Amino acid sequence: MEAVIGLDCSTSAVKALAFDRQGSVLATGRSRLPFAPDAEGRFEQDPEDWWRACRAALAELAAGLDGIEIAGLAIANQRETIAPLDAGFRPVRPAILWLDGRAAGDAAAMAEALGADHLHRVTGKIPDPNPALYKLAWMRRCEPERLGASAWFAEVHGYLVQRLTGRFATSTASADPLGVYDLAAKRYADDLLDAIGLSAARFAPALPPGTKLGGLTAEAARATGLQEGLKVIAGAGDGQAAGLGVNVMEPGRAYLNLGTAVVAGMRSASYRVGRGFRTMIAADGEGYILETSLRSGTLLCDWLTRDILGGDSALLTELEPAAAALPAGSDGVMILPYFLGVMTPHWDGAARGAIVGLAPHHGRAHLLRALYEGIALEQAGVMARIEAEAGLAAREIVAIGGGAQSDLWCAILADAHGVPVLRSATVEATSLGAAMAAAVGAGWYSGFAEAASAMAGAVTARFTPDAGRAALYARLRRAHAGLYPALRPFGAAPLT
Repeated sequence: MEAVIGLDCSTSAVKALAFDRQGSVLATGRSRLPFAPDAEGRFEQDPEDWWRACRAALAELAAGLDGIEIAGLAIANQRETIAPLDAGFRPVRPAILWLDGRAAGDAAAMAEALGADHLHRVTGKIPDPNPALYKLAWMRRCEPERLGASAWFAEVHGYLVQRLTGRFATSTASADPLGVYDLAAKRYADDLLDAIGLSAARFAPALPPGTKLGGLTAEAARATGLQEGLKVIAGAGDGQAAGLGVNVMEPGRAYLNLGTAVVAGMRSASYRVGRGFRTMIAADGEGYILETSLRSGTLLCDWLTRDILGGDSALLTELEPAAAALPAGSDGVMILPYFLGVMTPHWDGAARGAIVGLAPHHGRAHLLRALYEGIALEQAGVMARIEAEAGLAAREIVAIGGGAQSDLWCAILADAHGVPVLRSATVEATSLGAAMAAAVGAGWYSGFAEAASAMAGAVTARFTPDAGRAALYARLRRAHAGLYPALRPFGAAPLT
């Protein structure tokens, strides 16, 4: 029997899964990554930890293969993170992670100097602190010696490919989120790199997903337990890979990842930009993903149950029946989920979350339902922006991630969007999307559409919108949209 490996190097763990031709999991491995802010609230990781966790996850998987032959391996990676390396590919400093906000001023300065519209048009992303372009501008300003000592600049995919194969190479769908890539031309953007004193020659050559990048070295084979020469194939960023894993190749299908953050997207055959979404190269390397992102997703569920209600994750299960029995609209309680600022559609890192409409008769279940509704209304709003700005309408949404296991939340999402929400059998959609790239590169399928059709998991539940509740949520969405401008002064500066 043959299998392909999807290696998901996320922010908090590396997960390796072996899949057969139907997308069934045959073996797994997992290793945690250190992940916490430092004393100044900055987020960094040692690239050596990526490699350590990659080795450990692959070695655990290899131990469970039991005679299964591996035809190829592809990577899905945390995006926008950047690692400066010396000439020997050793870290010059810790990698600056995607969620690190230190470059906010540099993003604003580059937008002023080069034009926010130009940056948006070239990179597909409105200037904000996430992309590596602005983190490198911060290094140029604050750590010029370290920048000067750096021979190479690697995102997670390129770094791991170099450690696995000895070749410094990456995927176009992994280079793209760095913000140094021209998405329409599908090449590094020389003018943006010139602005920070760098050149494309210091970044990994980017090849389309599904392309063979190299073979596993003897050293990497010994470290992982996999065979020397194993094909390492270009994958994609984790968001795009997750979309492929639930087959957003199908027109009109959107994905919604209800994880720590909430990420949703739709595939577009052509390049489009808009304020309501950010644009990424799709995991098939040909189309584009129009993506929305809310930094606070199940993170808020944890905050509510642990810090506000004094419980743990089991409290969610306990409260859901009572929350489901409440009327749509939570008896007037509404939550604005901007607890870590807002990306799409306002692009405001200073925005803050809020709970409004409280009265003495409200209890714990009201807060839980209002939280589910607040995120659902926010998502419905940004999906409407995609339709208005790009002309793409979702006819169905596939929900994945931990939050998708909640029947109540999925039902609220269906009502708020006015289209069916499907729960996928695919638990590890990101790894599966990477495995689909490996399957194409291994020659199992003629292309990504065929791979996605064959390997994507079945639908395990379907939530159909109720016409009455959908009409109510459409009205509530207008009220919810008014919270941000009304509360914006509270996030803009401390009130004294």
